[in-house]
Amino acid sequence: MLRHLPKRIADRSMVVTLCAAALCSAACKKDKAPATGGDKIVIGVLTDLSGLYADLSGKGSVLAAQMAVDEMGGTIAGMPVEVISGDHQNKADVGSSIVREWYDTKGVGVVVDVPTSSVALAVSDLTQKKNKVFLVSGAGTSDLTGKNCSPNTIHWAYDTWALANAAGREIVKNGGDTWFFLTVDYAFGHSLKNDTTKVVEANGGKVLGEVQHPLKATDFSSLLVQAQQSGAKIIGLANAGGDTINAIKQAVEFGITSKGQKLAGLLVFTTDIKSLGLETAQGLTLSESFYWDRDDQTRAWSQKFAAKHGGAMPTMVQAGVYSSVLHYLKVIKELKSANDGKAVVAKMAAMPTDDPLFGKGTIDPNGRKRHSMYVYEVKAPAESKGKWDFYKLIREVPADQAFRAPADSGCPLVQK
Repeated sequence: MLRHLPKRIADRSMVVTLCAAALCSAACKKDKAPATGGDKIVIGVLTDLSGLYADLSGKGSVLAAQMAVDEMGGTIAGMPVEVISGDHQNKADVGSSIVREWYDTKGVGVVVDVPTSSVALAVSDLTQKKNKVFLVSGAGTSDLTGKNCSPNTIHWAYDTWALANAAGREIVKNGGDTWFFLTVDYAFGHSLKNDTTKVVEANGGKVLGEVQHPLKATDFSSLLVQAQQSGAKIIGLANAGGDTINAIKQAVEFGITSKGQKLAGLLVFTTDIKSLGLETAQGLTLSESFYWDRDDQTRAWSQKFAAKHGGAMPTMVQAGVYSSVLHYLKVIKELKSANDGKAVVAKMAAMPTDDPLFGKGTIDPNGRKRHSMYVYEVKAPAESKGKWDFYKLIREVPADQAFRAPADSGCPLVQK
């Protein structure tokens, strides 16, 4: 058509034609592309890759998410699924910055894991504003399903209320009726201490005092002296990860446990016990929602995980990442879209959960994933039959009792 025109005019006409075609193509793609990143679903694992929570979440959480994706075939509703990860460094501003960039430029439709409650609270707020999906397994504060609940957030593996309700109640019932807390000074620690205090007092116990410490503390000597001088039967550790490990090691070194006082690890993971060793950790009472050696299904999945993770068995955080991603992808498969985060979460809540790690479960109106919790005691070295054989079961707390009732949560989404 242009060959009979003068060369300069023909060239200009060709440029106009090509530009118009490009604009049309871009507009068409924009209309058709899902908000999750064009022609794919992007899952962002926001975790601790370098700090005190790296072992209990970290690379293991990234692996758990990928295992769920692989199990679902890697493609959902014609869209390939991609897993990306970021290190929030246990800082709310860093975590928020990463997630904002993910939502705005990386096409991420769902963020998972997120140990450190202060980071999780910030991400939950941002996720609601962007209408994406947030599936929390790493953070513990029960405020995520309480006063800070969101229609775009589901809290998956555990929370501080469940930990307090399971382990705290068991300890008081068995004579541990006076407590002194070592509390990490951020949202998670305060939430765990407050929830446990309510359980202790509701069951006839008394809290004699508390000292707080910063995140990533190394010297607990002065704090342990105060706990010892309180005369409390139970020293409650309202912390996690490296902080819990350091506190327990130093308590044993100071001979505190040999003088009649007992430690209550209110949030302890299998990776913590591995680091401590059974000689140090034996007799510790704790609660978890997942233990790799609970039954045939948990053992089978955990062995697959360990084969890809240097032999380390999964924690309940990593198990929660797998479970939450699996349920999310099942819902996207039905909806055939991940564009509307609030609609995705509503569908996730409407569909019963079912996977080999947590079994059958439900999601409450305040975003609380509901399943059983378990109270364990750490075995003595002579009782253990293998590298990761750490726990003996004390009791199971059934799903209907394991977590706070939605009506009591203070969540504004719950109709009373």
